[in-house]
Amino acid sequence: MPSRHDATRFIIALGAISLLSDVTYEGARSVNGPFLAQLGAGAAVIGIVSGAGELAGYILRLVSGATVDRTRAYWTLTIIGYIINLCAVPLMALSHHWITASALIIAERAGKGVRTPARDVMLSQAAHVIGRGWGFGLHEFMDQLGAFVGPLFVALVVTKTQNYPRAYLLLAIPAALALATLFASIRAYPNPARFEEPQPQESIHDHGFPVEFWIYVIAASLLAAGFVDYPLIAFHFQKTKLVPPGGIPIFYSVAMGMEALMALLFGHLFDRIGTTALIAGAALSAASSPLVFFGSFFPALAGVALWGAGMGAQQATLRARIAELVPSERRGSAYGVYNTAYGILWFAGSSLIGILYGRSLVVAVAFAVAAQVAAIPLLWIVRRRTA
Repeated sequence: MPSRHDATRFIIALGAISLLSDVTYEGARSVNGPFLAQLGAGAAVIGIVSGAGELAGYILRLVSGATVDRTRAYWTLTIIGYIINLCAVPLMALSHHWITASALIIAERAGKGVRTPARDVMLSQAAHVIGRGWGFGLHEFMDQLGAFVGPLFVALVVTKTQNYPRAYLLLAIPAALALATLFASIRAYPNPARFEEPQPQESIHDHGFPVEFWIYVIAASLLAAGFVDYPLIAFHFQKTKLVPPGGIPIFYSVAMGMEALMALLFGHLFDRIGTTALIAGAALSAASSPLVFFGSFFPALAGVALWGAGMGAQQATLRARIAELVPSERRGSAYGVYNTAYGILWFAGSSLIGILYGRSLVVAVAFAVAAQVAAIPLLWIVRRRTA
């Protein structure tokens, strides 16, 4: 059996790729909302585009996940996805209309959709050796370090130049480094499936996904429906002049820093208390929206920090729980199903929240909170059934 050291090194390699990738596309996402507004888009368009990007990415995960289970082409799908994902960002610098920029935002999310199931299966296999929660938490920590640095980098560029295209163009540097790290990792770990022994074949073909998996998917989808995309939060900050333009990506960086720290903490907690850790993360996320949209400067900052903390808790535990519910040979399909349902509800919720924002901020926030709170009883049911 592979050693803990070997598995940890592989997870760190995947984390390094994610770190550099997140510098690229999370840096871009921190200003996508204001950039679209500058090009003429309104709140509804920003909410719909954000949701459509996630929808495209998550639907593609259904196809990509099934392809992974059938072909075991983990690295091939990972390469294709990262190339699309990372190349779309610097091309934003060439956008002169919100339609072009929107298409590139959706393409960036689509590329992430192609590569995520393959990456997550490889990650779950290595995390089997060191602990699911800790493995996913460590990866998410590195991932969010990139998400912390990227917006700070963009904030510096925007503050100095007042030029969004210049920031997008400079993000080509971490994108190129991410691709170089990816190809180096492939050479070092050509067969990541060796980290986890396969289940007997009859368990793969004779049984569908367990009932607990489907309850879990519904719960995760409710969490997605109530999730407020940062482009809409950034739009709110810009519209109300609550945060100066250079401070908007800094707020996002604070959220990403909290997400990184909470991913480590909740990943560790997951290995000790299981789904209860995810329930706590859902509560943090639900509490963030009122502070973000109704607070003054510092309460809004606290809300953004809670938003990041809730995301970190969820990202470290949601995928880890699926790895425990489904054997590795069907895990690509399981991640695909989970991500597709998650993405459809994310799109629906994001679009609805964006539309409601233009009509009643109170109703928009109430919907976001209610959807996430509604997931908690279902997560508790999964916890009880799998105890």
